[in-house]
Amino acid sequence: MSPTPVFSVTPEQCEFYRTEGYLIVRALWSAQEIADLKQVIDGLAAAGRPIPGYWEPKLNPDGTLDPDPLKRYPRMLHLHRHQPIGLRMMLDPRIGAVARALLEEEPIACQSMIYFKPPGSRGQALHQDNFYLMVRPGTCLAAWTAIDPAGPENGGLSVVPGTHDLPLQCPQEADGARSFVNNYVPPPDGKKAVPAVLQPGDVLFFNGSVIHGSEPNTHPTLWRRSLIAHYMPASAKEITSWYFPLHDFNGRVIERQAAAMGGPCGEDYDWSKLEKFA
Repeated sequence: MSPTPVFSVTPEQCEFYRTEGYLIVRALWSAQEIADLKQVIDGLAAAGRPIPGYWEPKLNPDGTLDPDPLKRYPRMLHLHRHQPIGLRMMLDPRIGAVARALLEEEPIACQSMIYFKPPGSRGQALHQDNFYLMVRPGTCLAAWTAIDPAGPENGGLSVVPGTHDLPLQCPQEADGARSFVNNYVPPPDGKKAVPAVLQPGDVLFFNGSVIHGSEPNTHPTLWRRSLIAHYMPASAKEITSWYFPLHDFNGRVIERQAAAMGGPCGEDYDWSKLEKFA
């Protein structure tokens, strides 16, 4: 196996992230690395066997597919816990180099997951990731890897630039015909979502307070597979316990306190209707 390429982030890239709250790093992963990941997840998807606690595909009782493609191809949680390639990619030194530069301190890995998003799938309404992770103090950092080309037609991600300095918002109700989750955070006045058009191997990094989301996949044939990982700064003291165990980039388990529920919606918020993950 060839050594992992040395990777660095330019001062201009860091300044863009500080100003806009996100950064696209082109071709961080090689075509072969993306092909290897795709082979693993497509094999799991084709087999359709549940991975208890992490992936629960559903068929109708008669064996036919549900009209909602996400019933058969839901997101796959914590890939790093059950697939070696997931742990390897979550803790890759190139990802670590970018996360370290953007956080301006040592990153801790919290989560990895796969979105399949076949044609006809609903999107995910605009939201803020740290509403779910509850990293405190500070916020989390997402690394969103495109496995397929991702753009508006096949439900690629959009971000609202400059919303990284916003406090966390209590979500409104989303349009269930377009979003598979029921939480929606509208952009503030004067700001709007812009598409992050990505090619396989590109990685979109964004601050955990940045408002972002996706529309349905309306392309007739193109899937929108993606690998998402989340990180927190080493100085943070709390995170929702669902993400335990946490890891440093040497693979060691890192201990942190479990964040209490409540957040921006207060303790009376109906947390039962909120998904446990971003």
